[in-house]
Amino acid sequence: MRSDGSPTDTSPGRPFGILVVCTGNICRSPLAERLGRAFLDETAGAEAADLGIGSAGTRAVVGSGMHPHSAEVLRGLGGDPADFRARQVTRELLVAADLTLTLTRAHRQEVLALDPRGLSRTFTLLEARDLLGSVTDDLPPSGPDAGEAQRSLVRRLHAARSRRRGGPADDVRDPVDGPLEVHQEVGDLISEALLPLLTRFLRAAGVAGPDGAGDHLTVVGDAGR
Repeated sequence: MRSDGSPTDTSPGRPFGILVVCTGNICRSPLAERLGRAFLDETAGAEAADLGIGSAGTRAVVGSGMHPHSAEVLRGLGGDPADFRARQVTRELLVAADLTLTLTRAHRQEVLALDPRGLSRTFTLLEARDLLGSVTDDLPPSGPDAGEAQRSLVRRLHAARSRRRGGPADDVRDPVDGPLEVHQEVGDLISEALLPLLTRFLRAAGVAGPDGAGDHLTVVGDAGR
């Protein structure tokens, strides 16, 4: 698995890759990427290498580091913003991802314009969080192909969306021009939605997640906030 979350190949048995997309790739999506990496490393150790998470922006501030407020929030949640550089989302990144999580419905439409065939594996983060509750029939991984078990979970999330009506509640607002408090609210919301998703994908691959998944202050690290 590449560090940016994209699979290294497309052969059977390949690892599972998640791509998170926002606008500038300096606030929301990099926070999700780096928080997700910290969580996976803490929870799964070496087995986390089979589940990658990366990020990109629809109008990325290419080459920029994280917004200072979002970086501060990330550190408080247990992640590390060091050496992050924003990048533009491309069709190649989308095609390579097994699951694309956008921060708003508008982002979802933008990425689907680049990769129309990606509908079945593209969700807003909050949409995916809600759909997770209606998908209860986790299947054990077949043999060594944990990635295929995780892709099966994505297919079941897509099947469940026909029973759900989306709306503005599926969007995570952009904190870029807001004070630190707004970045904190957004960071907490992303954490509360993302970590249970990652836990479920770990379990789909046969990796036991923590009982307290979603409690980022104890799972990822003591924030001391």
